[in-house]
Parts: sequence; structure tokens; C-alpha cells
Amino acid sequence: EISRESGIWDIPSNDKTYTFQFATNIPCIEQPTVTYEGKVYNTVQIFSQCWLSENLNVGTMINGDLDQTDNGIIEKYCINNEEDSCSKYGGLYQWNEMMEYNQVGDTNCICPPGWHVPTDIEWQILEGVTDSQYGIADSVWTSNLMYRGFDQGLNLKSIAGWESNGNGLDLYGFKALGGGHRFPNGTFSQDYTLVYGSYWSSSKDAWPYNYPLFRRFASFSDGLHRSHNNGQYGYSVRCIKNQ
Repeated sequence: EISRESGIWDIPSNDKTYTFQFATNIPCIEQPTVTYEGKVYNTVQIFSQCWLSENLNVGTMINGDLDQTDNGIIEKYCINNEEDSCSKYGGLYQWNEMMEYNQVGDTNCICPPGWHVPTDIEWQILEGVTDSQYGIADSVWTSNLMYRGFDQGLNLKSIAGWESNGNGLDLYGFKALGGGHRFPNGTFSQDYTLVYGSYWSSSKDAWPYNYPLFRRFASFSDGLHRSHNNGQYGYSVRCIKNQ
């Protein structure tokens, strides 16, 4: 007999229906694809969570030496200022742009309607249900240790495209990519595009920093790095469906 966690975090005050499944690497039951701004995204159900299985690529490209601004237009960065990079790895977004300049993480932000940028807790759940050693409630997930966890990164990374034999197993169909990032000074991690894949959450850390939290996959690690910064970096975005 195999016992697995459902990935359901909250205790609702009223009756509520959840969908989850223990089969792996299959689309979300009720929504296998999502069409958003002219692009079709595939979905993947991972226990109680329904995720896009591709990085978000929405908006108008601007050069990396410019900051994204609150101008009513979704702006994105592409590695080396090449649109083809966004086609491969998705767009890169500063935190405020991703949040549509809304400091509360309970809106869809730049994700499709009915979807949202994952919270830090939703990332913790994903890590807990895909790691073979640490469960959802383990304290390791709230730590900022470098690449903590045992093998959730390995299990979530794509099976191709990572540098130096750093490909993943993609056991769950999440297909995390090494898409690099944009630095606050306007340059890109062009030498590390296939080494790092950094993903925003919609959450901020506790006082005194109040900085946005993110996750970072790496070609050289089977774990995931959880940390924070001031939001001026350009990182990838992966959307999760509202429950």
C-alpha cells in the first residue's frame, strides 16, 4: 500500500469540491489547454493543483536596459533582447509588472482569467508532493537554505535543455526550464540561461524585508532555492489555476 499526500492545504469553512489525482504527468481533468492572448498553453494536474506546463509568454518585449512600467501595457524581457528567446523560455518579468502593480497576491495578475501567480504556500505544496523525502508540512520548505529539499527539483525539471548533464526527470509534467534571468542593471544571464530557471511567487517575505519570494531551479542541483529580492530582477512566471 502506498500512502500519498493530497496537497490540499486549507480547511474550508463551507462545503467545497476539490479535484486531485495520484496519476502523474497528465493534463488537468477539466481544462487540458488554455488559450490566452493568442497562445495555447498545456496544463498539468499535480495532486490538488492544476498548473500551466509552460512558462508564461505574454506582453510586448522591451529592451533589458529599461525598467518595466505601470503604463497599461504588459511588458516582458527576452534573453539577449531576442523575441525568439521568449518563444523558447517564456517572458521575464519584474515583480511589480507581473503583479500588475497590485501588492495583494489574490488576483490573476498577468495570468489568464481564472488563473493566478502561485503564492509561496502553493510552491511549498508543489515541492512537498513532488519530493520523495520531505512532505508538505516539513519545515524545510519555509527555509531559505540554498537548494533545500531532496529531489523535487530533479522531479520537476524538464528532461532536456539544461546545461552540464543537469536535465531533470519531469516525473509530473511540470517541465521546469532553465530560462535565465534579467539583472537589475539591465543585463542578462546569457552565460547561465541553461543553468538557472527562476520563478516568482506572488508572496513577500516577513518583516523587516518585505521582499518578493521566488524559487530557483539549477542544472547542478536536485533541490530548489527559496529566497527573496527587491523585485527588480526579471524572472519567469508559471501560473496555477484558481481553486
